[in-house]
Amino acid sequence: MFSLRHNNNNKQGNAFLRPLRRWMSSLALTLLLSVTTGVLILGTPTTELYAQGSTPLASQNLSWVTTWSASPSSLPPGLLPPEAVTDAFTDQTLRLVLHTSIGGNTVRVRLSNTHGNKRLQIGSATIALQAQGSGVVPESLTTLTFGGAESVTIARGGVVFSDPVAFTVPPLSNLSVSLYLPQPSGTVTTHLAAAQTSYVTAGNASMSPQLASPTEIPVWNYLTAVDVGRQDDITAIVTLGDSITDGVGSNANLNNRWPNYLARRLLGTDDEPDFAVVNAGISGNRVLQENSPRFGENLQLRFERDVLALSGVSHIVLMEGINDIGMANMFPGEEVTPDEIIAGYRQIITRAHARGIKIIGATLTPYEGAAYYTEEGEQKRQVVNAWIRGSGEFDGVIDFEIPARDPSHISQLVPSYTVDKLHPNDEGYKAMADAIDLTLFD
Repeated sequence: MFSLRHNNNNKQGNAFLRPLRRWMSSLALTLLLSVTTGVLILGTPTTELYAQGSTPLASQNLSWVTTWSASPSSLPPGLLPPEAVTDAFTDQTLRLVLHTSIGGNTVRVRLSNTHGNKRLQIGSATIALQAQGSGVVPESLTTLTFGGAESVTIARGGVVFSDPVAFTVPPLSNLSVSLYLPQPSGTVTTHLAAAQTSYVTAGNASMSPQLASPTEIPVWNYLTAVDVGRQDDITAIVTLGDSITDGVGSNANLNNRWPNYLARRLLGTDDEPDFAVVNAGISGNRVLQENSPRFGENLQLRFERDVLALSGVSHIVLMEGINDIGMANMFPGEEVTPDEIIAGYRQIITRAHARGIKIIGATLTPYEGAAYYTEEGEQKRQVVNAWIRGSGEFDGVIDFEIPARDPSHISQLVPSYTVDKLHPNDEGYKAMADAIDLTLFD
């Protein structure tokens, strides 16, 4: 046995050590239970497990919290051109890589056929710790079941949960979820701007530690959430927005979206409560409407599915509206006023409060120099930001505009923070997350 000691004044050290200490404690508990019950918990391919004494996992008093999510950015077949409705996968395995926020010792996943045009068959599914690329840690490969069965068929438009399974999920770590699709898949429910490499290969490779000759894919298909079961009061913050929340502009596979930086701050700060941080951003998304198969359904429509349906949500950070302003110049007849955007915010605030969820408004960042910038749009952004700051209708405010803007030209982003004048890069996203007052979540 060994111990990890740290100095409370060493914040940089705490940011690394605190999640690691939690994961070690979780792992130690898992190993202890394995010895005392005679059951190997990590990597056991059945839901008939006993994590404590003789209590089945399914009947334990667990609080479920979403540690990761991806909102579908696809659209239903009725809004797609005919050529987009196709069978994308047949007799293939998807290995989808994701990055957790909080950890836990029990896990379940959510699979969605929300935008499918027919029933979707999952022939087998597994979860594992990612090793490198498409490889996983062999000892961690764990079969996921659905009502005790290793396969499941998801109705058109449907969502399924896997059975709870004992599996040590480390905080701030990469997992791989593998899905074998034996039959033609139909239209795919997908999240396009993943900023994460996943993989697809032929045949059923869900139990393979390393995929043979996989094809890299920059998207998440069908997998929409991973929940951990806990026996404490940790809850989730959902970051809700467009491409700036989705992480467009950040380096792929480094998990440097601003919500990732926020998660690391929260888990590395000893004097603030721990939270899961869940990303519900969709590149190109708008508060009021949609017009592209890449940008997902509008916020009013998707709010229930992408936010309220997640597990253990206590807070929302809402940052969306710049596409409502900018895309009006690209799509005739879709102009919006600041009052219309604000009315959309008010509906989201009301629906969050109806569930007892606190909602924090975030100001829209500068965008002069972006492809869809206009002076008229800039005036709308200023009106919207003034309302976010001054209306008092949100439960709190995060002023992302201030750390992101160039002090010498305040309608633009800091030049070193961006490549395209609209989306921050890793440095810009870190500056945004560092500006958040963590006491907003107390």
